[in-house]
Amino acid sequence: MIDFHIHSIFSDGELIPAEVIRRAEAIGYKALAITDHADQSNIDMIVPRIVKVFSEIQPYTSIVLLPGIEITHVPPDTIPDLAKEARRLGAKIIVVHGETIAEPVKKGTNKMALQSDIDILAHPGLIADDEVKEAQKRGIYLEITARKGHSLTNGHVAMLALKYSAKLVINTDSHSPGDFISKDFAINILKGAGLGENDTIEVFENMEELIRRKIS
Repeated sequence: MIDFHIHSIFSDGELIPAEVIRRAEAIGYKALAITDHADQSNIDMIVPRIVKVFSEIQPYTSIVLLPGIEITHVPPDTIPDLAKEARRLGAKIIVVHGETIAEPVKKGTNKMALQSDIDILAHPGLIADDEVKEAQKRGIYLEITARKGHSLTNGHVAMLALKYSAKLVINTDSHSPGDFISKDFAINILKGAGLGENDTIEVFENMEELIRRKIS
């Protein structure tokens, strides 16, 4: 399993980064990113700490560790500058908290995120056709999620991604130990979103591709 969307105690997760890594290692994860929630108040605190712990633990694990951040509930117009700041601080994976129907995310977040230097638009809810086209054009990955609530629109996201050849990834949005999943379970989630066997294979190829981009 590969997972680019995990939270630690640096936002609303239950585990310290080292335990996130160890638990993922124990169930056979190949790569992960810790992407804690950030806004203007804490981005300069979180990213350097994740970069530090990952750099110190990486020699002792076979898991590829990618420091990241999830830009969350900020005014849409501030997303581009926050993404630039995250890159400057060392984030390899930049996620934006998309317009999930489970939370009152400000309208315009998806659109502005897709105009920014980010990697993944997480749980983008009832994303519009033109936004999916923009994701495809810019090579930004759209997330199929295992997280309850956010997963309610997985089918919509998958349908439009297939229609416009946008790239998909699957993440857990883990906040606690019980949120980690196996690859087999991830495959079932993708099938539940309406993806066929070849489409499901392509999702995992997309995730391998993103790893290569970030470690090259």
